[in-house]
Amino acid sequence: MLSFLGRWSRTAVRALPALSIAGWGAACSLFGLPTTTQAATLRAAANNQYVSATATGTSYLMANAAAPGAWEEFEIIDNANGTVSLKATVSGNIVSADIGLASPNTGRLIANRTSIGTWEQFTLVPQSNGTVALRAEANQMYVSADLNNGGALVANRTTVQGWEQFTLTDGTGEPPDGAPDLGPNAHIVSPTTPNLQGLIDSIYSAQQPNHFGSRRDAILLMPGNYEGLRIPVGFYTQVLGLGASPDDVHVNGDLRSSAFLGGDNATQNFWRGAENFSVTPSLGIGNNTMQWAVSQAIPFRRMHVKGNMKLNQNNGWASGGWFSDVLVDGQVNSASQQQWISRNTQWGSWIGSNWNMVFVGVPNPPAGSFPTPGQRYTKIAQTPVVREKPYLFINAKGKWAVRVPSLRTNSAGISWANGAGAGKTIPLKNFYIAKPADSAATLNAKLAAGKHLLFTPGVYVLNDTLQVNNAKTVILGIGFPTLRSDNGKPLMKTADVHGVTISGLFFDAGATESGVLLEVGPPGSVADHSANPTVLHDVFFRIGGAAAGRVGIALSINANHTIVDHTWLWRADHGDGVGWNDNPSANGLWVNGQNVTIYGLFAEHFQKHQVVWNGNGGRVYFYQSEIPYDPPSQSAWNSATGRGYASYKVSDNVTSHEAWGLGVYSVFTNAGIFLDRAIEVPVNSNVRFHNMISVCLGSNGGIVHVINNTGAQTVCNAQGTPTVTDFP
Repeated sequence: MLSFLGRWSRTAVRALPALSIAGWGAACSLFGLPTTTQAATLRAAANNQYVSATATGTSYLMANAAAPGAWEEFEIIDNANGTVSLKATVSGNIVSADIGLASPNTGRLIANRTSIGTWEQFTLVPQSNGTVALRAEANQMYVSADLNNGGALVANRTTVQGWEQFTLTDGTGEPPDGAPDLGPNAHIVSPTTPNLQGLIDSIYSAQQPNHFGSRRDAILLMPGNYEGLRIPVGFYTQVLGLGASPDDVHVNGDLRSSAFLGGDNATQNFWRGAENFSVTPSLGIGNNTMQWAVSQAIPFRRMHVKGNMKLNQNNGWASGGWFSDVLVDGQVNSASQQQWISRNTQWGSWIGSNWNMVFVGVPNPPAGSFPTPGQRYTKIAQTPVVREKPYLFINAKGKWAVRVPSLRTNSAGISWANGAGAGKTIPLKNFYIAKPADSAATLNAKLAAGKHLLFTPGVYVLNDTLQVNNAKTVILGIGFPTLRSDNGKPLMKTADVHGVTISGLFFDAGATESGVLLEVGPPGSVADHSANPTVLHDVFFRIGGAAAGRVGIALSINANHTIVDHTWLWRADHGDGVGWNDNPSANGLWVNGQNVTIYGLFAEHFQKHQVVWNGNGGRVYFYQSEIPYDPPSQSAWNSATGRGYASYKVSDNVTSHEAWGLGVYSVFTNAGIFLDRAIEVPVNSNVRFHNMISVCLGSNGGIVHVINNTGAQTVCNAQGTPTVTDFP
C-alpha cells in the first residue's frame, strides 16, 4: 500500500504520476491533524468555494459553499492501486465520476454509490502552487469546477488550469502548507510554468561559464511529465525532482552535461548534479542516449534514465564521476572516462574501462576484472552499510517534507524499486530554511533549539563555527550552498552524538588559516555509533580557485562509524589564488575515528599526504587522487620516508584497514620531482589493499612504487601504468 507521505503511484502509462493518501491516521498524526477518521474538504481555486454534497446523494457535487460544514466533508479512502476515493460524510455515499450520464452531464461528480468501482477512483496530482488536481479513473480526465455551470464538478478536462485545481484541507478548513520561500535561486517549476525552457536556458547561460563565480542555482521539478524539455546543466547547478519516487517526475527530452573546455574536454566539469527524477533522452545525442560528460563533484543520485548514457563528449577526456541509487534501462558507455564509482546502481549493460572503475552493490557489473586492460573493474557484490541521501519532496496534501532513508546493510541495487523504502519523513516546518544573509549566530540558535537546517543556494560567509550538537540533526543543502569563513574559524563541527546527517554542502577555505573546515566529532571521540552513524553525502571542499585560501586539514573525522558517501577534497590547481604559497593546505582528510567507511573518496593536490588514516577498521571503496602539481623542487617536497608524501597514508599504529579500487596520478609542472610511494601502509595481514594503479600524466618525474616498495615505476605521458592487485 502506498503511504500518505508521498510514495506516489508510478503507473507509466499515465501522463502524470499518481498520489495516494494511504495511512490517513498516521499522516494526520504526523502533521498535527486528528488521528481519527477525520473528514477532509476540497476548496476550488476557480471561485474559492468549498465542494458540497447533499444529504440524499441525489444532487451533483458543486463548489458553492462559502464555509465548510457537514455537507462539505469527505472521508479519504486509499485504494490498493494507488488511487483514492471520496466518501461524503453527510450521506455515507461514495463520489462517482458518472460517465454513463447523457450529455451535457457526462462525467459529473455525484455522491450516490455504496461501493467503489473504477468510476469512484481518482488520482491526486500535486500542482506547483500547493493545490492538487483530481484525475478520474473513469475516463482519465481532470475534474473541473465549471464556473459556466455554477461550479459543478465534472471530469472532462485534458489539462490542468485554474478551474482544475483544488486545495485539500483538514476538517477545520485550514489549507496545507504552500511552497516555502527557498530564495531567488531555488526555481520551483511545474510542467505548466510559463516559458520554462527559457528559464532553464537562462540559468545555463549564466552557469556554464561560471567556473569560480558566486552564483548558485537549484531547479526543483514539481511532479508531472515534462514533454520536450531540454535541461543543460552548468556549474553550481542542481536539478532536483520533488516526487517521493524518481518516476513521479518525468522529463521526456534531454538532461545534459557538456564539456566546459575545448576539444570535448570535460576534465573541469565540476559542481553540478541531478537527483530524484526520470529522464527519457528522446532529445539527447541520438539513439535515446543521454550525455553526462563530467569529472569530480557531480552527484547523480536516485535517478531513472529510460534509455542509454554516455559519460563523456565525443570520447573526449573526462576524469571521474559518481552514480548511486540509479537505474539506467539501457547501456552505460564510459568510453574515455578515466575512473568512476557506481554504488547501488542497476543498468542494462556497461561498456568501457580505462584505469579504475569500481562497482559496489551493483547487481549487473560488466564481465572481466582488474588489472586486465579494458577490464579494470573492481566489483564488490554488496554495499556493507549506507544510509541514502535525504531528499526534499512534496506529499499528497501539498506539504513539503524531507525524507531521510534508513540505514541499509549488505545491500545491492536501488533502494526505491518497491517504493520509497524504509525511513522517516520530517515535515519542512521542522527545518530552518537558511539564506545566505543568515549569521552564524542565527544558525547556531536554530540548531540549539532542535531545528534541522535546509541551506538554500548561495554563498554563506560565516564569522563563527556552526555547532551541530544534537543527535539526529539533518543538514541538507540544495544548489551547492557554499560556506566560507575569512576570520580563521572552522566552518562546522559536530558533537560525538548519534545519527547526524550532513548532505550537499560546499566548504570553501577562507583567507585566514582555520585549522580545519569540517570536524566530525571532537578529538578523542569514543562513542559507538554503529547503530546510527553520522553520514556525509556529497560534501565538497575547495582551497583556492575562487580566491586565495588556506587551511591545515579540509576534513577531520573523529567520530566512530562515520560514513562518507561521496566527497571531493580539492586544493585548487587552477583559478585565482593558486600557487605553492598562495593556497597552502597540508592534508585533505584525517581519519582518527574507528570503523569509518568511505565510498567515493576523491582527494587532490594537497601539499603533504592527501589522506592520513589513524583509526582502525577503516574501509574505502574507490580512491582517486592527483598529488600536487606544483612542488617547487624535490628538496622542498620530501617526507620522513623518502621523496614526496604518499597520497594515501595509513599510520604505523593501525592494525586493520581495507581499501578497494585506488588510482594515484602525478602531473608535476617542474622537472625532476618523484614520489617514492603512491600508498604507504603498515605491513599487516589485516591491512589489505586491492586493485591499485599509478599513472604519470605529464612529462615530468613520476611515481616509483604503487604501494610501499611494491609495483613498478610509472612511465610518463601515461605510457606505463603499473598496477598491484592485492597487498600484502
